[in-house]
Amino acid sequence: MLSKAEEKKPQKGGGKKRRHPGEDGGGERKRRESQKGEKGQGEGGKKRLDALSVGYFRRVGERLSEGFEDDEEREMFVENVLTEVKSKAALVATDRTGSITLQRLLPLSSPQQVGEVLAELGGESGSEFKAVSCDRCGGHVVESAVRQMSRWMEPSQKESSPPTEEEGEESCGLLEAQVLSFSQVVRDNTAEFIRHVHGSHVVRTLLHVLGGCLGPPRTETRPGGKERSIPPQLTDFEIPTSFWYELKDLTETLMENINLSVTDAVASAVFQTMLTVCHRKRPKLCKQLLRRIMEYLTSRSAAPGVSPLLVFLKDQASSHLIETIIQLSHKPLLRGLYKNHLKGQLVDLALHPIANFPIQRLTAASAKYKLFLRIFDELVQGVEAILAAGHMGVIVQLAESCAESEERQDEMMQCLLNAFHCAEPGSRHVACLPLFMSLLTYEVYYHSDTAEGNISTEIPLTSICYHGSRLVQALAKFKERSLLLSSLRTLSPSDLLSMATDPAGSHVLQALITTSSDKGRGKILKRLEGQYVQMACSRLGSRVLEAVWNSSSVGQRQSIAQELVPSESQLRSDQFARHVWAKFALSHFAHRRAHWQEIQTGESKKRKLFSDILE
Repeated sequence: MLSKAEEKKPQKGGGKKRRHPGEDGGGERKRRESQKGEKGQGEGGKKRLDALSVGYFRRVGERLSEGFEDDEEREMFVENVLTEVKSKAALVATDRTGSITLQRLLPLSSPQQVGEVLAELGGESGSEFKAVSCDRCGGHVVESAVRQMSRWMEPSQKESSPPTEEEGEESCGLLEAQVLSFSQVVRDNTAEFIRHVHGSHVVRTLLHVLGGCLGPPRTETRPGGKERSIPPQLTDFEIPTSFWYELKDLTETLMENINLSVTDAVASAVFQTMLTVCHRKRPKLCKQLLRRIMEYLTSRSAAPGVSPLLVFLKDQASSHLIETIIQLSHKPLLRGLYKNHLKGQLVDLALHPIANFPIQRLTAASAKYKLFLRIFDELVQGVEAILAAGHMGVIVQLAESCAESEERQDEMMQCLLNAFHCAEPGSRHVACLPLFMSLLTYEVYYHSDTAEGNISTEIPLTSICYHGSRLVQALAKFKERSLLLSSLRTLSPSDLLSMATDPAGSHVLQALITTSSDKGRGKILKRLEGQYVQMACSRLGSRVLEAVWNSSSVGQRQSIAQELVPSESQLRSDQFARHVWAKFALSHFAHRRAHWQEIQTGESKKRKLFSDILE
């Protein structure tokens, strides 16, 4: 046996759920349960893994990090470790160190071996699955084991060709049976599972596996604040026929607990996963589920003359479920949702701290339908109030939907000019870009209390913010961009450099330059002359410069190259600029100009050819 070790590593697998106001309570409950679990180990009859075994599994984890020379060595190692796990799988799974080691070991095990581990965790009747799945460490092990079902049609280490379905069933028979057994336990204890802070994650993984699509493991996807709205990339895989029917049975059982989806944030997340999986893999089933959930939500009692949906939209737990419903809805459901429940209420909802998020989803989902025109006409009346409330996501989404639908673009631009107080007099139009990017009105940005149209050119470009950048990027996709481009051309070269090297501003400059005509791009590049070396030596500026280069004509590239080449030593020694030097082939430009010209002309023709094909 390997040496003892008493220190314990921090739990890596407690992946935070998506943060929003409704989960404060869930987080508190999670902390209480974690503390209770730590204190309870070894007390109240609960067994814990002995220190010698903990040390062993820590050493196993270290050995896994070193890797293996060949498949045979790995298979032997896995088999030896699983022999140690046998007869005490639940103790290992619910121990911090044991859990982390098992999660890393199971993907290296054969489906048969994973099935044996699951069989022991569940006990003879599967009744023990619940306790392990609802444990803060054990839940991760069950998830990892269930996820291995995605490998059932992969060739084994000893085979070079994929197995037939019959061979796949034979090698994965035990694992398939255990996943089905676990699903049965979930169906028998649905309410307890989906409300449990740890158990609910296991149910969500089970839904993905039964549907035949998986995202990255939870331990690898602990999102930061900016990632909260980015859905994980899912990978599809073949499933046994039994899973097809089991998913239907599990969704039916979940629908019997639909009341929990609107009162409990943890349970709501399970329902969102159910809808997302079914929308991807079982669209007809998804339509039925969406209709049934909407029927439930709209049948609840509310104040006379008030749709119950308005209450749910403002609720911390249920609003996220409604967001998912809106994103996955088909045209008739969206139209009915607006006509029967939301018509005339959009501005009030957009001003609400919680309900404004579902309104953003509705604006996005309606962009491909005529329904967007009605939503736009209603929301545009409250743009200034929405701006004042700070709910910029609504404004940005409205602009993005205008760009996507190619509708109401002129009205949107005029509305923004009015909102930022640069519509009248007309001389203020050229100030629109800095105002939009900073989300400040004309008076605030230029420190002016007067209505005069003269702009002080002494104000440097400042306060470019994330939502302001997103707004201008959306406006850059409009058919008519002359106001933005005119405003851009009034900025000083130093302001343009500030934009190019700013995390938010660089995206704006790139969007405006790359979507311009050759003539318009030439005017902007004329203003940028003298700044190319500093741009090339900036992490963000170099990316903008590369994007500009890729969209420029040969003549424009030549002008950029002529400015860069004299600073060869500076560029080649800079960590960012050296890539620019290589990609622009500036050595060729300096010493073999004719060859460089030939290459650039060929690339230009190729780019134009592809552009014509795409158009």
